[in-house]
Amino acid sequence: MVIDNAENRESDAQLALRAARAGAEVVRAMYGASLPRFEKSAGDFATAADLAAETAIVEVLRGARPDDAVTGEESGSTGAAGAHRRWLVDPLCGTLNYAVRNMLVGVNVALRVGDEITAAATADPFSGEVFWTDGDRARVRNMHGSADEDAYGDADEDAYGDEELAPTPESRLVDVNLDPPFPNAPGFRAVRLLADPGFAQRFRPRVVSTTLAVAWVAAGRRAAYVTDGDLRDSVHFAAGIALCRAAGCVVTGIHGQPLHTGAGGLIVAADDETHGALLSMIKGQLPHGS
Repeated sequence: MVIDNAENRESDAQLALRAARAGAEVVRAMYGASLPRFEKSAGDFATAADLAAETAIVEVLRGARPDDAVTGEESGSTGAAGAHRRWLVDPLCGTLNYAVRNMLVGVNVALRVGDEITAAATADPFSGEVFWTDGDRARVRNMHGSADEDAYGDADEDAYGDEELAPTPESRLVDVNLDPPFPNAPGFRAVRLLADPGFAQRFRPRVVSTTLAVAWVAAGRRAAYVTDGDLRDSVHFAAGIALCRAAGCVVTGIHGQPLHTGAGGLIVAADDETHGALLSMIKGQLPHGS
């Protein structure tokens, strides 16, 4: 017998949004407290807020989709290694920011079905915004003071007043991820973009050290985002990439190749012109510009 309740009618996209919101509420509630740190590697660490937020997110996912696999940044992977459906959870992207009482952080939840991210959400714990996608549309919901906050399901989108994300290059702000590792150095180093004369003439750099900035490209608050690294099944980047694709951004690897191939990395840009300009500057880092 199928029980007709709200959670059974909840889409994967709405579940991603609800899970991200649950993590964001924990992050916001614990902000400013003196939190224990748990060392990881190479100077990286998690706080008690990272762990508590991940627990809250996973509880939401497990309650609604008990048969799905989950990969969490802090708790690792559960479920079958080759699971067709796997949730990717980054409970607090920007841990160092958060630990020094900087509010530039995000909470990322994404669902991979087969080889595709089919639903994703990135929550900003402090603005109350949740950027989300069902793979076709990209929208933002403001949870502060929204109507019927406990309701689930796609039918409630109008009540929330969700807005379509619309990328634009008008800000000229480009976020560049300068955090290690740098697997393509010395052939490519994101920091060298900042010294490129063409970059200074055309763009203004930003380094916020959270993948919330990837969602901002989809929302028109950044012109582009650039990072190095292997991002396949990344708990940090999967949600933002899905948002940008659904919003119509240009999304490639650092040399313009299909994402997750070749040298890896990421360029996500609001339009072809911005993408082309960044790609030209990156090409200039290669020996003889080749």
